[in-house]
Amino acid sequence: MTEAITIALDAMGGDHGPSVVVPAAIRYLKEHPEHALILVGREEALGQYLPKSDFPKGLSIRHASQEVGMDELPSVALRKKKDSSMRVALNLVKSGEADACVSAGNTGALMATARFVLKMLSNVDRPAIITALPCVGGRTWMLDLGANVDCSAEHLFQFAVMGSELVTVLDGIERPKVGLLNIGQEEIKGNEQVKLADMLLRDSSLNYMGYVEGDDIYLNEEVDIVVTDGFVGNVALKTSEGVAKMIRGYLKEGFTRNLFTKIAGLCALPILKGLSRRIDPRRYNGASLLGLRGVVVKSHGGADVLAYTYAIDIAAKAVLANVSGRIEDRVRQHLQQSVSA
Repeated sequence: MTEAITIALDAMGGDHGPSVVVPAAIRYLKEHPEHALILVGREEALGQYLPKSDFPKGLSIRHASQEVGMDELPSVALRKKKDSSMRVALNLVKSGEADACVSAGNTGALMATARFVLKMLSNVDRPAIITALPCVGGRTWMLDLGANVDCSAEHLFQFAVMGSELVTVLDGIERPKVGLLNIGQEEIKGNEQVKLADMLLRDSSLNYMGYVEGDDIYLNEEVDIVVTDGFVGNVALKTSEGVAKMIRGYLKEGFTRNLFTKIAGLCALPILKGLSRRIDPRRYNGASLLGLRGVVVKSHGGADVLAYTYAIDIAAKAVLANVSGRIEDRVRQHLQQSVSA
């Protein structure tokens, strides 16, 4: 029997707020009735999307009078929004009333607030954002995706350790293969931080495969995790999203140009549907904020109900597998190995 857990949802965060979060919570509880969800936000706003009768079992509401805007400065959110839905949801994790927090809100504010409220794991210097991306072999995990613009070699090494633990839990891979993103696979290429991180990874017990290039994120079946700094990772992620949208636009334009292309589109519909499902970004929604004393998952701001449900599921799996505890133990082990060496 699955252990019962409780997840706090920042119901006011994201582009759609309660109109997505509330239906997603109801949908998730229908599939996982053993768990509990706490909707955090303004009660009157949440009530508009809750059923008048047959209130879902396991669902509760925690009122929060404020909300963090998507373009709000993290410093402002931290100082002036102490009763925001984001802050209250994270406080529930800190107090133990909830086991995890999911938010589609402002990424910078979520990172800053989570770090302030929950604190960092011992021996972990910085948090990192990780998510899965579709690739030829299934999916590739990538971190950091924007939490840290400048990173030292030690930070990149810690990201690799944390990512390995998460992928072991979520994908069931005992020793995930780790690649370090670089501008080439030759040893002479890369900046000083990347070269030093490469040395640290080679001396570790991680399943390190060496350097990978940008196209390897989607084409290389030899790596499960791609490690980079937050600046490069975020640019790569946003570039990929733009390319995917462009290709979808080209396909739609091509198959609707005239009668003959429409007929060709109908013939290719089964293949197109399969392709669309395989690269559907909703199936990869939910970026974990690793390195914190608690489970925090960032949903895409524009996520729909299905996508948000995937983010809740990632949070639940991370809690059940004690990802935070495993990361702390693993980082400690690697530090001890480096000292003894």
